[in-house]
Amino acid sequence: MTEPGPPDRRTGPGRRLRAASAAVAALVLGGAAAGCGTGGGTGGGSLTVFAAASLTEVFTGLGERFEEQTGTQVAFNFAGSSDLALQITDGAPADVFASADTRTMDDVAGEGLAEGEPRVFARNELRIAVPEGNPADIGGLEDLADPDARVALCAAEVPCGAAARKLLEAQGVEVSGASEEEDVKAALTRARLGEVDAALVYTTDVRSAEGEVEGVPVEGAEEAANDYPIAVVKDTAAPEAAREWVDFVLSDEGQEALAEAGFSPGGDT
Repeated sequence: MTEPGPPDRRTGPGRRLRAASAAVAALVLGGAAAGCGTGGGTGGGSLTVFAAASLTEVFTGLGERFEEQTGTQVAFNFAGSSDLALQITDGAPADVFASADTRTMDDVAGEGLAEGEPRVFARNELRIAVPEGNPADIGGLEDLADPDARVALCAAEVPCGAAARKLLEAQGVEVSGASEEEDVKAALTRARLGEVDAALVYTTDVRSAEGEVEGVPVEGAEEAANDYPIAVVKDTAAPEAAREWVDFVLSDEGQEALAEAGFSPGGDT
């Protein structure tokens, strides 16, 4: 079997993200035109939630519960938070935005595109994901500095990448030659497939991999934890349903699901 080669860096991760944003935004615009504008709170309609990739599993499960309880159909667009923010500022019809850091939410709110004050609903810490069996014997952040270690990081512009670099700098660890992935799920996938020896991802992503990767604790991870804010997007076509979704995420039921997925409580819950 041919070994997968290193990622092509001729186009930077920022350019790849912008290209992906344009393509996904076009798809979302098309799909939303058919069904997004009819949301009306409990009793039917539809809702489009833009959410950080690390929320994929827990929000999908919560979406099913929300649909059962309210009759409102929920469509998700999961991607890197910076990519989602770019789509929203470019006019993609989102009803709710849930970001993996406050910096990205501030970008959207700063453009006047968030209704009210965004609320922090969860926190997430970093963890090292290694392939099953940990063949490279990665024991901590310091091992990522080994020039022979194959490491995957999220791109610097997405929240998991910014947190990773903050943590590495705080611990005095320099990682050279790491691949840069468009979001945390892409970094996790490289570790799951054994394409890298380690990926710096969120604790929740290691848990969601259900044994396909192993987690290595990270010293000082709590100091680089990310707050996850959520907000209704201004001028949403489904304001009642959007507010109901935010309340649902912040409810005891929503918080219990997030805790089971490995998230810590947010400051506004």
